[in-house]
Amino acid sequence: MTQPRNPARYVLDGDAFADLDGFFAEVSRVMVPGRAWGRNLDAFNDLLRGGFGTPEGGFVVVWRHAARSKARLGDVFDTLVEIVRAHGPGGPEAEDGVELVLA
Repeated sequence: MTQPRNPARYVLDGDAFADLDGFFAEVSRVMVPGRAWGRNLDAFNDLLRGGFGTPEGGFVVVWRHAARSKARLGDVFDTLVEIVRAHGPGGPEAEDGVELVLA
């Protein structure tokens, strides 16, 4: 799927959390404010498909302070990045059109 010309951008701040629960809280605040969701890895994966509070047709996830998140979350960071990248170019769910920017 081709990403829209001006896709929605969600900026996650790696300084705002230090563990997986904090990551889920940041996703709630930034990507799906006011919406209930499962707050687990499977539910996060579903959000990336679009239509669960996120737009269908693609969007950009900017992860600021990603190096700090990597240090704090360890292997969990790698898992989260892998999940997002699965929905972008070259991933098995690339049709979702999600772009990840680590900043």
